[in-house]
Amino acid sequence: MTSLNITLIILIIAAFVNVFLLFLIFKNTNKNQLQEAFSLSLFCTLICLTGLIAQILLSTPLNIQPIYFDYFIYIGTCFLPIGILLTGKILLKTKIKFSKKYLLLTVIPILSLIILWTNDYHHLFYQYYSININDCIYGKYKIIHDIYSYLLLFIGIFYLLKATSRNSGFFSKQSLFIVLGISIPVITNLLGTLNIIPMTIYITPITFMIALAFFALAIFKFRFLGVAPIALRTIVNKMSDSFVVLNEDFCVTDFNSTFLKTLHLKGTDIREKNIIEFFKSHKRYNINIKKLQSALQKVQNSNKSISFEHHVKNLDKYFTIEINTIYDQDAYLGILMLFKDITQHKKDLETIRNNQDMLMEKERLASLGQLIGGISHNLKTPIMSISGAAEGLTDLIKEYELSIGDPEVTVEDHHAIANDMKEWISKIHSYTSYMSDIITAVKGQAVALSENEADIFTIDELFKRVNILMKHEISNASLTLVTNIDVPSTTQLHGDVNSLVQVVNNLITNAIQSYETTKGQSISLSAKIENNNIIISVADSGCGMPQDVQDKLFKSMITTKGKNGTGLGMFMSYSTIKGHFNGDITFQSEVGKGTTFNVIIPLP
Repeated sequence: MTSLNITLIILIIAAFVNVFLLFLIFKNTNKNQLQEAFSLSLFCTLICLTGLIAQILLSTPLNIQPIYFDYFIYIGTCFLPIGILLTGKILLKTKIKFSKKYLLLTVIPILSLIILWTNDYHHLFYQYYSININDCIYGKYKIIHDIYSYLLLFIGIFYLLKATSRNSGFFSKQSLFIVLGISIPVITNLLGTLNIIPMTIYITPITFMIALAFFALAIFKFRFLGVAPIALRTIVNKMSDSFVVLNEDFCVTDFNSTFLKTLHLKGTDIREKNIIEFFKSHKRYNINIKKLQSALQKVQNSNKSISFEHHVKNLDKYFTIEINTIYDQDAYLGILMLFKDITQHKKDLETIRNNQDMLMEKERLASLGQLIGGISHNLKTPIMSISGAAEGLTDLIKEYELSIGDPEVTVEDHHAIANDMKEWISKIHSYTSYMSDIITAVKGQAVALSENEADIFTIDELFKRVNILMKHEISNASLTLVTNIDVPSTTQLHGDVNSLVQVVNNLITNAIQSYETTKGQSISLSAKIENNNIIISVADSGCGMPQDVQDKLFKSMITTKGKNGTGLGMFMSYSTIKGHFNGDITFQSEVGKGTTFNVIIPLP
């Protein structure tokens, strides 16, 4: 078999491969820009192949001058660089917007064809033409044509190389095979044009076959022209989370652009590097190497997922690192490391935590304010009474001093003065005892509110504190507080007893204020166990609440006291029972008949 026949066979095979690749593209009804640009390159290649085949088969039998076949071949040669340039740019940018500026790319190719077809009149393209490229003498315009063509080709290759370096793993292999497929014939032809290597009849078909082999690998193995890989590449590169894929030796085979941006890396810094050795040499990421190595080995051996939190101090970022094995139909493919940036989540949690602390502090201060207000209210009357007693004693002392030496003042008068003094002193003792009880009752309450600590207490203790603190207010209102404890004495509640005292006191105060005339009226305070809950009830027979107030109660700060009320007390009472005791407050009310509030607290 002659060299010419071998060349012809290679060219025919290459042409059939080219046609098949074009067929695959055109049968796809959902073509994208990359497919269209690449099909232009393939079509131009097919023109070149067809021209070469026709030259071998027809030039001798039909006595056709070889240059006429070049007229046809150069149609593909002139426009092929444009197709490669557009392919590279689209692969790099995913999509481009076509405009009139791209039409300017065709000016030189069209001019080249016109000058070539009219070469006999000016010899600007060929001064002397030979079928052997090494014997050709080129004209002045051929230099312009070559410079322009190679410029477009190398720009296109540059775009492809840039896409290769930008993309990772699977996607980098796509563009790499295309780069190799394009570069081999381009570089070979350039070297032949510069007479660095001899151009023989074998060179062109061999380089075309190699190029098409790489094109076929990119299309069939790596789905170079598929919509899904292009879309997938866009998705993974726009993911907010970073990822790397490792092989069985823990070397990086794939990653997304987010990983590079997050860690301030280039693709060449991490690609094919052992992840353990990488982090060992890059101490700024302060990865615990032993922990990482142990996690990778455990995942690889057990097929289980492992995750841990890591703080990159240098970047002031927090990550959750999740490590999983990758399988495809039970075939082990590698390990996926997912770096989820939780920095903002950490900041949000810190903000929430600070807000909670602020709310707790506000609630504590509000409770302290209520407590102080209650103390002030309860101590006001005994203090005024003591003040009145002190004035009475002062008057009696003056009276006694004036009576000294007065013959009209008898011993009985002195005894009367002394008895009056004793009566006032007795009243002072009574008032001071009452004040002592109040101080004792609220002392622990104030400390607890300041320290925000929980406690264990009984219903008896709760009711005793309530009775002491509300005694004076009940008495002043000429009311009776009727208590009924239907709970075993050993029953305990967990929580802040003083917060619960404040809630019950607030309910009793509201009950007092529900009466238009309090004389002879009563308020019921009771406790019972029902469905493993302790229910503390405060009931009155006062004015009751209208429906519009009932609908909004506990949902907002609403009051029935007009300008004299804020609604804060009931709102905070509800919040206290919900937040501190995991309980609830319910009520039944009817206008003109009264209201019953039920504080429901689950037993421990």
